Amino acid sequence: MFLPAVLSSASVNVNERLTFFGRLYGLDTNPETGMWLLFVTIFALCILVYVLGFARKIKLWQNVVVYIAMFAGALVLTFFGAFLPVAESLIVAAIVLGLYRFRLHRERQAGNIPPKQKQN
Repeated sequence: MFLPAVLSSASVNVNERLTFFGRLYGLDTNPETGMWLLFVTIFALCILVYVLGFARKIKLWQNVVVYIAMFAGALVLTFFGAFLPVAESLIVAAIVLGLYRFRLHRERQAGNIPPKQKQN
């Protein structure tokens, strides 16, 4: 009969299933502090990815709504982040978007791309 490893009598080593940040923050030894540190890391990386790739000049109240939604999303992602590579994926996304922004800046300085037009 099929039983997942969690439901079977076989023991599962939690430390083997933790992600890099889960092990770094000691989720197996001090889960409360580790989860808070993981949440702060994921929330900061979400903000970085948003600013690098998706942020536009919007009104203050719209910014507040975006960051509240991001806070709620980071709470959910934190629970996944213990055993799935959420923070690691956000780091990769931040690196890719940072490289894109850097190259775009260099191309604009060289004059190959016209400067961004202001929208009303």
